[in-house]
Amino acid sequence: MRKKLKAVGLTTVAVLLAGVGTVQAAGAGPAASSGAATAGPALTVDTTTGRHAIDPHVYGINFPDEALAQELHLPVGRWGGNATTRYNYTNDSYNAGSDWYFEDLHYDNDVSALPAGSQADKFVEQNRRTGTDTLMTVPMIGWTAAGRDNGCGFSIAEYGPQQDSDSQWRPDCGNGKKPDGSLVTGNDPAETSVQAGPDFVKGWVQYLDGTYGTADDGGVRFYDLDNEPDLWHSTHRDVHPAGASYDELRDSTYATGAAIKDADPAAQTLGPVGWGFNSLIYSGLDQEKCSEQGGNCWSNPPDRAAHGGVEFAPWYLQQMNAYEQEHGRRILDYFDEHIYPQQSGVSGSADDAATQALRLRSTRQLWDPSYVDESWINQPIQFIPRMRSLVDQNYPGTKLAISEYNWGALDHIDGGLAQADVLGIFGREGLDLATLWSPPKATDPGAFAFRMYRNYDGNGGSFGDTGVHAASADQDALSVYAAERSTDHATTVMVVNKTTGDLTAPVTLTTGTTLPTAAQVYRYGQADPTAIQHAADQPLDGGSFTATFPAYSITEYVIPAGSAQATPPSAPGTPTASAIGSDHVTLAWPAATPGTAPLADYRVYTGDPATTAPLATVAAPATTATLTGLTPATTYTLRVVATDTAGRSSPPSAPVQVTTGPAATSSCTVSYALSSDWGSGFTASITITNKAAAVNGWRLGFTFPGNQKVTQGWSGTWSQNGTSVTVNDAGWNASLPTGAGTTIGFNGSYSGANTAPGAFTLNGAPCTAAGTAAAAALPRATGHASPGNAVH
Repeated sequence: MRKKLKAVGLTTVAVLLAGVGTVQAAGAGPAASSGAATAGPALTVDTTTGRHAIDPHVYGINFPDEALAQELHLPVGRWGGNATTRYNYTNDSYNAGSDWYFEDLHYDNDVSALPAGSQADKFVEQNRRTGTDTLMTVPMIGWTAAGRDNGCGFSIAEYGPQQDSDSQWRPDCGNGKKPDGSLVTGNDPAETSVQAGPDFVKGWVQYLDGTYGTADDGGVRFYDLDNEPDLWHSTHRDVHPAGASYDELRDSTYATGAAIKDADPAAQTLGPVGWGFNSLIYSGLDQEKCSEQGGNCWSNPPDRAAHGGVEFAPWYLQQMNAYEQEHGRRILDYFDEHIYPQQSGVSGSADDAATQALRLRSTRQLWDPSYVDESWINQPIQFIPRMRSLVDQNYPGTKLAISEYNWGALDHIDGGLAQADVLGIFGREGLDLATLWSPPKATDPGAFAFRMYRNYDGNGGSFGDTGVHAASADQDALSVYAAERSTDHATTVMVVNKTTGDLTAPVTLTTGTTLPTAAQVYRYGQADPTAIQHAADQPLDGGSFTATFPAYSITEYVIPAGSAQATPPSAPGTPTASAIGSDHVTLAWPAATPGTAPLADYRVYTGDPATTAPLATVAAPATTATLTGLTPATTYTLRVVATDTAGRSSPPSAPVQVTTGPAATSSCTVSYALSSDWGSGFTASITITNKAAAVNGWRLGFTFPGNQKVTQGWSGTWSQNGTSVTVNDAGWNASLPTGAGTTIGFNGSYSGANTAPGAFTLNGAPCTAAGTAAAAALPRATGHASPGNAVH
């Protein structure tokens, strides 16, 4: 959570939660475009394929304004942020941590009936009035605020002079840093806080259940397991000066998650609620220690080394999986991580032309394998596919959540466009829950971005809830998202022009039904940032049309259902695996039920069926497939999709997890994995494992069987001569002890077939090629030191 500086003392609590602040005029942005429209990229929409549910909980907001929540029919509102880590429901107080001089503060409510009537109660009651599910953050740090205005963590009188203090309201409260910049240590946590463990959380959940009902009876539905615990050593260091370790987060999640489930078995829990990209790689303890030590610590941090060299997020998910296997119940329902774009100025209020362009293209970090993050991260992030890959490999069935994010400038038109783009990405990529930090004002372009998805016509008109295939030849210029609405089977198409000029582009629609004569058109943009305009209908001529999309605008087409509504097949039944070998497995599944058209085939996927190629395709009515060319000793999460003779796809089956057998012994193995393939280009990772004597300096060689070209590579020095590719180590990964491995990656282009290389050498010696996994896992992320001004 980004810091919110308080302007006044106790009454500033409402300011913090409501997000009130000084903003520029809504819609301020570039001047209106002039001149004729230029040619834009082709857009295609196909409602017969890529079908998947869009969870409405992706349209959530932290601390939403009640009137806006009512207007948006807001699906979920979150009580979160740094102040909730030590919120005490029994006395309606909290400690502000490093956001405000580690002071205990309170809400100005009637104390006579507490805990009834607390600020948390009022939050739940507002959500109930607007039909909004509550995501409540519960403390897991082990402490909660001791009392109302009970003091501060670093008294100047007790601990000496400090760099800064709350000179206006509590001059004795310092920021915990000595004049030379070193940290004040040895303070007493009991000066502000009392211990609060799982029983405290259980008592709160029981109180909420008794007051508002259980999760499945109108009560609090979701619980975040604290807030950004990997930053406790910074944000709440007066009570938790050491970084949270692997073991602490596991044990705290076990105890707190179990306490919540004991009190309300239907409640859904979210964790570990890390602050950003580095939270996937490092524990809080590693972030603390490596920030102090620097250098090679970031490539071999001590807490990770003590846990088998496994990065934090996969290890955490494995531990949650192990708990369920041992105890027979799930205590983690959502894998929740925050993301704030780290590109300079993007997540804040900066709005010069360069920042606007950067803000609008940086949304690609959420999904695009070809986008190298333009910040200290400096590598492809693919945040949502990466989260899904981690879940599929380590704890299948866990849902995905981003309970804090903000692309900045919500009070400017470019910020509103970025917000609309992000919401479209969330739905397309299959995220399950998201809540924006913090709420836009109702007049901000950011609020209109939500309206375009939740209430574009002022009468509850909404974007569809079944995502379908939509593609743009240039997503940086025109991004496009499409979905079918279950209530009336209308197709909704959202187009965002992220450029400062008008673009004229062809649009092609494939629906499998007879199209109506015209589509309704709703538009929001810089031409009038105060309202959504109902424009003239767009004629539909045989499934294609050409339209001009104004500069900096969002256009939504609403296409009524055709005269003969078609239905896709049902999802196939859950697959079962047999005959599992080192590089093969046989899969069988119960047949799908045909929809309007007969079944044509079944397709087996190990990645997202909406974005990856199938591992195998078998003609119906067969319901078995043998998969070959798999990577030995690798866990796959497999799903089956049915396709009918009209080209319509079913929803994917429930997943089955399969682990292949070990490979034959060799001096080295190479695993080649496609993480994405879009027909003319692809992203691949190569994992090299040394089975022989240790090497210090390596060279990998292989030959493409087709016309593939490496266009960009990372974690090594890449060169290509014809079809032959050579990769030399990057220096930091030159050492490969016996049994050690490293992962490198690249983007490539091709035409025709994209067949995987079959032979590899390491320093001239042949390696065993372990097979090709289509989108089984993303390339391993490389950790870096985050700068002191990293956004969270």
